[in-house]
Amino acid sequence: MNFTLRQILSAGALLALTALLAAGLLAGVKELTAGRIAEAERQAQLRALAAVLPRDRYDNDPLADAITVRAPAWLGSDAPLPVWRARRDGTETQLVLRALAPDGYSGSIALLIGIGRDGRLAGVRVIDHRETPGLGDAIEAEKSDWIDRFIGRGLGDPPPERWAVRKDGGDFDAFAGATITPRSVIAAVQRALAFVEKHGDTLYAAAAGAELRFDDAPDTPRRPR
Repeated sequence: MNFTLRQILSAGALLALTALLAAGLLAGVKELTAGRIAEAERQAQLRALAAVLPRDRYDNDPLADAITVRAPAWLGSDAPLPVWRARRDGTETQLVLRALAPDGYSGSIALLIGIGRDGRLAGVRVIDHRETPGLGDAIEAEKSDWIDRFIGRGLGDPPPERWAVRKDGGDFDAFAGATITPRSVIAAVQRALAFVEKHGDTLYAAAAGAELRFDDAPDTPRRPR
């Protein structure tokens, strides 16, 4: 079958128009769903924070009122870590920090730590780890209530030298056969509390989206006996 040049051009134009319409349709669908996806991601982040950030402590948007911090000696990583700020009626109420316990039995343990303006813990959650199932994984809230024993604690409760497992003369329980794991978490939580005690005013005052760096260090931790 022979096609004229006009027929070929018409067919090409129709194909191009079809492709253009399809691209426009896809772009429209993407634009319509992008907002829903972003909101779903936002709600998922808020649900994660809720474990350590009581809802009655804020009326701002802690996801928007966030900064990043590099504080390797305090938070266990030289990578930028997020800090979310909670405020109610314009008053500073709580910080939520990401921190690492770098010396877990099987590697780093990632933590989410909520610290109120009064210096007390609103909660601690383990968000990533490689500790031994059936032993070290008791740090997970889904596996035991051990992690909830930090709630309400501060640097003076217990005294600094008792921020340790009982085996080391401290106030915190360990796990049978897995002392290294809770020891690591306890030390990381204590360092986070000390960091907020020393630098909390700076963390609250920074502009949203700012990145801060702290090169100082906490006092040398007490060595286990």
